[in-house]
Amino acid sequence: MEIKITEERANALLSRKEYRVEIAHARESSPKRSEVRKEFAKAISVPADRVVIEHMEAQYGVPLSRGVIHAYDSDSGAKATVRHHILVRNGLAQKKGAKPAENASAEKKEA
Repeated sequence: MEIKITEERANALLSRKEYRVEIAHARESSPKRSEVRKEFAKAISVPADRVVIEHMEAQYGVPLSRGVIHAYDSDSGAKATVRHHILVRNGLAQKKGAKPAENASAEKKEA
């Protein structure tokens, strides 16, 4: 997987940098958000908990995905600004009403 930044823009009002990216994934399936977040965080030297993939879409018939990624100055800033369902998609929050993972696995063992 190769990530290429096509556009970079600073957004001082929301304390973040906004990136448009192209992800080449020849001979591979479309990459998962978690994989892209980790690789992108390494590429721009930012902790992965401050990187949020806002949008990612695979191109039909071509091993290329395009997306919009935001890198926040702080993780608390990301959680205060980003919509909840986007945080859930990126693994930074749990669904509303969902049980914590520890309790859910313990309940399955008891049953």
